[in-house]
Amino acid sequence: MTLGFTAGAAAILAGCSGAPAPAPPVATRPPPASSGPASAAPSETRPAAPKVSNAANPRDYRRDAAQHLYDQNADRIWKGKLQPNLYAIGTLQVELDRNGLVTRLHWMRAPSHAPEVVKEIERTVREAAPFPTPSRMGKVTYTETWLWDKSGRFQLDTLTEGQL
Repeated sequence: MTLGFTAGAAAILAGCSGAPAPAPPVATRPPPASSGPASAAPSETRPAAPKVSNAANPRDYRRDAAQHLYDQNADRIWKGKLQPNLYAIGTLQVELDRNGLVTRLHWMRAPSHAPEVVKEIERTVREAAPFPTPSRMGKVTYTETWLWDKSGRFQLDTLTEGQL
């Protein structure tokens, strides 16, 4: 009896507030029906399927990974030729599993004078996952050299436009 009274009182009070009731949290909404074109969820609610790389070796995979990083960070890429004096240059080895997820990062040459760049590059790589899946190799370890301007924009050696 108390439960019915409380629910009724809450309904009456909600109707008197003048403000619309808030939408339920996304997690409590039922999943969309599985049939018909109207049931497709908006693309922003489903993660995009990872791209597939058909590279046969790490050197070829490096180009696919570099393009993926450029696509993920388009506003941070230095356009055109880089200035002659770069703020930082670092060479990073990236290990990916069969799903394109980062399993290990290893600096072969870290820009030790710029620890903030080291952290930012590592964050950028981790946030770009999943990378294209290395379908022909199962997993892959590739190496990339980062060319970093003091503005925070960069190019990757694989796709660089060179320097002035």
